[in-house]
Amino acid sequence: MAFTIDIDTGGTFTDGFVSGPGVARAVKTPTTPHDLTECFLACITAGAGAVGLSVEAFLEQTDVVRFASTVGTNALIERNGAKIGLILSEGGRALAPLEAEGKPGIVSPDMAIEIGAGLSPSQVLDRAQALIDAGAQCLVVALDGSETDPTRERAVRQVIKAEYPRDFLGSIPVFLSSDITVRSGYGERINSAVVSAYSHSRLARLLYKAEQELRARRYRGPFLIGHNDGAVARVAKTRAISTYNSGPAAGLVGARAIGRLYGESDVISADMGGTSFDIGLVSDGQLNVALRPGIEGYRTNVPMNEVEALGAGGGSIAAVVDGVLVVGPRSAGAMPGPACFGLGGSEPTVTDCNLVLGRIDPDNFLGGARRLDAGKAREAVRQHLAEPLGISLEEAALSVVNQVDSSVGAAIAALRHTAKSDPLLTVYGGAGPLHACRVAEMAGLSRIAITPFSAVFSAFSSSLMDVGHGYMCAVEAEGGTPGLREKVAGLVAGMQATALRDMRGEGFDPDSLSWHLNAILRRKDGSEAQVSVEVADPLAPATLAALHEAIAARVPDAAQFATVGLFASAPVPHFSFAERTLGAPAADAAQTGRRAVICGPGPAADVPVFDLERLCPGHALTGPALLESDKTTIWVAPGWQARIDRFANLLLTKG
Repeated sequence: MAFTIDIDTGGTFTDGFVSGPGVARAVKTPTTPHDLTECFLACITAGAGAVGLSVEAFLEQTDVVRFASTVGTNALIERNGAKIGLILSEGGRALAPLEAEGKPGIVSPDMAIEIGAGLSPSQVLDRAQALIDAGAQCLVVALDGSETDPTRERAVRQVIKAEYPRDFLGSIPVFLSSDITVRSGYGERINSAVVSAYSHSRLARLLYKAEQELRARRYRGPFLIGHNDGAVARVAKTRAISTYNSGPAAGLVGARAIGRLYGESDVISADMGGTSFDIGLVSDGQLNVALRPGIEGYRTNVPMNEVEALGAGGGSIAAVVDGVLVVGPRSAGAMPGPACFGLGGSEPTVTDCNLVLGRIDPDNFLGGARRLDAGKAREAVRQHLAEPLGISLEEAALSVVNQVDSSVGAAIAALRHTAKSDPLLTVYGGAGPLHACRVAEMAGLSRIAITPFSAVFSAFSSSLMDVGHGYMCAVEAEGGTPGLREKVAGLVAGMQATALRDMRGEGFDPDSLSWHLNAILRRKDGSEAQVSVEVADPLAPATLAALHEAIAARVPDAAQFATVGLFASAPVPHFSFAERTLGAPAADAAQTGRRAVICGPGPAADVPVFDLERLCPGHALTGPALLESDKTTIWVAPGWQARIDRFANLLLTKG
């Protein structure tokens, strides 16, 4: 049997999704922040167990492994990346992410130097040597104007590499801003290059170690890394900045796929894990892209799928500050976790509050894999919330859950207003389905889709991703400039040649490739927009005409053609949806009991509980109800209907 394995490391849990002919399994293991290879391998082991094989036999029968990691994000949050030596143009220090009093940074002020245009090679080397002698573990060269002419940056690297050739033990990595991005904005190019370099070595160690561990266990297929553009690539073709937020960004790919099942071109994704609540938008069938995304407080100019992270995960800590209830952004994370985990956490979290409300079964959390301590949850809520606020235990827990639902609902409502039609809401993450109905109500939405793999949705979404490489060239020309089309055609030809070379190196036949041509436009007011079109042949005469027609239709007020880009993708094995036969709507056989649940103000209600795994296509029920599995719990709120459709997805509708 040919399996695919997809793994995504989150702040609290590491999720895995295994698929093959007639097989689809979700697994979950605790994240091990001290060494992410441990939870990576634990997830592989859990996947092997789910299909009844030894790890070695499992990997021998696996065609592809895809992996999305948080290590780059963690390096920035924890400030434990590489010590960088930064070489800038004159005036560049004012734009660089330098540490300063009252201002966080990731480069020490004494590790940044400016160089003028007239320096000799020996003078450049002297300044680089001073950074190396001061302890620089890598050098970043970011010179003004290099987005259109990278010659000077390359010359600086050549000088350094002549002194420190790659085959010497003392060789030092040199990163150029022009290799990371060719877009305008000197400060943003500096940030982009520094952010990528900062986590490069730590990420490289993780990924190469993970691959070595796979090879030692008889895996012979490709090891592919999730990128934040919705594709995957080999370790050797991965830049650190491309992995930032790659797990949440993958969720948009899955959300789009769910939308396509139902003919929906506008979809909102809502992912609630242990640390955050991430939301994103698929608009008119296109993944929303952030053109100048912020990465942990640093504005960059490397486009990536746009996902907004809200500090409202299952592990988000609730507290009373100056008499006011505050939820997040602090999180209990994987360690010590919520108070109910019994791992040393004493502050109340969203998970503790859901437990107090009866919406989580302490004896059946993750299918009983982890027993929760309801007493510790109640004590944390009582001590830190109920008593300071002068309200009951249940009122305090309900206030926390309502605040999460309200704040997330408001953020989703803002996304909804940018969509062209009333979007379908896809909810996932281990904690998301507990909040789905009320969040949707707050956002003004009435339709929700939850897949059987919602608890590991980012890993599931990764299973839909193909190998892809993106290329970009600066154009920086006014609309209507003579020779503009010829210039763009020449740049596209060069990018296609590079793409063909890279894809051959990946082992793909040129005939198997798909192409997207895109352009970033700048309006008169300085704002930017991206237009993307799928093309059969990037060099065909009609291709550029199609791009310009799309620009005229979608960005009629474009004043400048800023960049042109080409994205090449090649298919690798991935999951596909299968239709099932619909049965009778009665779901009585899946009911496992009843439980007292706080639905709102007032006494608890006696609510039916169902085994989600035993609900079959055609089954339908009306809220309030709880649907439990070994991966997640779904709260069907009063006023909502639930049914399992022909794709085995759970569809929730209001009214």
